[in-house]
Amino acid sequence: METFNQRSMSTMHSSGHFDDLKDTALGLVSTLSFPAIVGTADMMLKSAGVHLVGYEKIGSGHCTAIVRGGIADVRLAVESGVQTAEQFGQLVSSLVIPRPYPNLDIVLPITARFTKLMEEGSHSRLSNQAIGLVETRGFPAMVGACDAMLKAADVHLAAYEKIGAGLCTAIIRGSVANVAVAVEAGMFEAERIGELNAVMVIPRPLDEMEQTLPLASCWIEQNQPLNLPVNIKEQVAEIEMLRLPDLTKLPTKIAEELWNDE
Repeated sequence: METFNQRSMSTMHSSGHFDDLKDTALGLVSTLSFPAIVGTADMMLKSAGVHLVGYEKIGSGHCTAIVRGGIADVRLAVESGVQTAEQFGQLVSSLVIPRPYPNLDIVLPITARFTKLMEEGSHSRLSNQAIGLVETRGFPAMVGACDAMLKAADVHLAAYEKIGAGLCTAIIRGSVANVAVAVEAGMFEAERIGELNAVMVIPRPLDEMEQTLPLASCWIEQNQPLNLPVNIKEQVAEIEMLRLPDLTKLPTKIAEELWNDE
């Protein structure tokens, strides 16, 4: 283990990564549902200048939001996250680590986003829309809630998330009004079929929030290369044919005649 730590430390120093993170802090807040942790993370992002690393789901419904930033910002963000989670009645625990030891950065998944949903050169058709989450205990209840939400308002089912203990969350996107109406319909249907565990509506999610939420591949669009029309390609070929000849390749006789005229 000591050899591994020394090798990892040398890698961190050589890349300059440790210098970028040595004065930052880690903040963690844990809840008992996925909608609660998303709402908690949203409040943490909006209350202080921190970055959302992502979520860690360890089963039995336990979810942890991890943020990183300056020590004062992380303390403020975690305090806001704890208050939010307590309002939801879902708080499990919280933690602030000022200047974590580099070994934590190497071993634990806390230095980069856990899930990269959108690759470089791609974008989502559901970006910049409100988010609605309905969590049920049992898959049939979630599917029924999804059907009710899609029929009740102009929303799109973005993805779903499973966090163990039979808990699964439907994630919808749309305008704020449509998402609110859809979530209400999904709540009633989930309660009719099975057990409703938690709900959440986020009107104006930040970019970091969107990048950490699951998204079905059907909503991700790849930027296509620019294809020139055939007629433009033909015009470019004609222009190339009309270029002036290279003067250095003219016959020697023409050069001699010009010299005699002089």
